[in-house]
Amino acid sequence: MHFISQTSSNGVIERHFQLDDITGVLWSPESGPSGAPLLLSGHSGGMHKKAPGLVASALHNVTDHGFTVAAIDAPGHGDRPRSPEDQHWVEAIHRARAAREPIAPLVVEFNMSVAQRAVPEWQATVDALQALPEIGTATPIGYGGVSLGVVTGLLLSHVESRIAALSFGGVFVDDTLIEAARKISVPVECWIPWDEKEFDNAAGVAFFDALGSKDKTLRASSGRRYPVPEYERDSSARFFAHHLGATSD
Repeated sequence: MHFISQTSSNGVIERHFQLDDITGVLWSPESGPSGAPLLLSGHSGGMHKKAPGLVASALHNVTDHGFTVAAIDAPGHGDRPRSPEDQHWVEAIHRARAAREPIAPLVVEFNMSVAQRAVPEWQATVDALQALPEIGTATPIGYGGVSLGVVTGLLLSHVESRIAALSFGGVFVDDTLIEAARKISVPVECWIPWDEKEFDNAAGVAFFDALGSKDKTLRASSGRRYPVPEYERDSSARFFAHHLGATSD
């Protein structure tokens, strides 16, 4: 892992890094107890590691709860080149949206393809982060994401035992995702932005019901997925603090 830049503001250190082809960013408190939880943050499709909502949540987790937060650009997103296949999916989604046609089937396929490629990249990133002295191998790890980030988190948790808790926002649901949800055993919370027109609320509830975890929480609130209400960010942070053994203010 090679750190490209570092800035510090309002008690938060922000470091951009490169790991082979992976581009990412790490937010951490300027001071605080060692061993604070590490949160992995998965962005939604079409976004990137420094999407405004992701950054806002990361800063909230660092400044209010002392966590360390990492995000990477998914394949074909952010600072990473887009493959011809990915470009085809993106253009198809844009055409469907412009024509007011259903985009869910296209997004589901696109998300699954990107997520499958992102999983080994997240594993490599966790390996590199745990090699940092301020993180180490004993640090508890959680994962949070929305849309594409949800699919990535599901697949990652199937093969990555280091992830101890999951927090998910809205996602396009199909039978494959339902089956993937059944394999989840770690504590998980789901948030449904009830007025988000692109997501099917009934499918979101079915996704929650399918989760195999014996410790799961469902929250729903009025409004759309952006901007995420501050109380939802705080609720998610408290969920992680509880399940990762941290102290939350």
